Amino acid sequence: MDSFPAYFPLDGRRVVIAGSGEAADNKARLFDGSPATLVRVDGHAAFLPGTYAGAILAFVAGDDEVFLQAAASAARAARVLVNVVDRPAMSDFNTPAVIDRGEVVMAIGTGGASPTLATKLRNDIEAQVPEGTGRVAALLRRFQDEVRGALPALHERRAFLRDAVVGEAAQAAMAGDMDKAGELFRKALAKGVGREGKVSFIAGKGPSDLLTLRAVRALGAADVLVADDGADPQVLVMARRDVQRLSPGEAGAETLVALAGEGRQIVRLIVAPVDPAVIQALAAASVAVEVLMTAPAG
Repeated sequence: MDSFPAYFPLDGRRVVIAGSGEAADNKARLFDGSPATLVRVDGHAAFLPGTYAGAILAFVAGDDEVFLQAAASAARAARVLVNVVDRPAMSDFNTPAVIDRGEVVMAIGTGGASPTLATKLRNDIEAQVPEGTGRVAALLRRFQDEVRGALPALHERRAFLRDAVVGEAAQAAMAGDMDKAGELFRKALAKGVGREGKVSFIAGKGPSDLLTLRAVRALGAADVLVADDGADPQVLVMARRDVQRLSPGEAGAETLVALAGEGRQIVRLIVAPVDPAVIQALAAASVAVEVLMTAPAG
């Protein structure tokens, strides 16, 4: 990863756009509907560090190289991050192609290498993201503290939220009925987490593109990841970065049974046959087990 994506809160913040013309107008349109205060400047004012004081971001646009360099230097003197349009080498950050669904914002970047490619990828992804997705995020934000209070254990919260984002409350929010969504969400929270623990054995040798969709989903939902030495790195990265990771030596049958008993979703990435004693112990403890091998090549 050559560039790190980060999101800047805009409520109560200033954004300065220096310059004029189509490029500057395009940057300004990125902030339509945002809570940021947008400041447009041109000419001599763009060369004064005070113009940028207190801003969170600055954009500089234009065709005059002297103007670009002077405005960018003034913004940096005010300790503001600068994007110089179409000049990656002069910029502190690059502007991604953005999918805006209110509370849900997605960004696709190429490090400034190809804005055209980023735009194509955005268009492809945007078609898969319903307009109501932002309302689902708003619903989850509204109940964030209540969920933490009701479900203090992290794996229980995750299990509940995994179900909630596709449940009846989310569907009501997607349809725009936020009152109904709130009622349904509270009812679901009152019921708590009813998900049983499970151990998923997944072929870890790779290649990753032969994993079944079910295996990919299991990796993404895992609370605990146990991977044999030799597991394909491209398979490993499909799990969440913050998943609890245990070595095979730390995850014997007794540990797996205990974790599943807590309702955790465990993925065991294997590159060799599993010890039959482990399977027998899981079965004896009535732990749910699934085996997900790779799809046939070709």
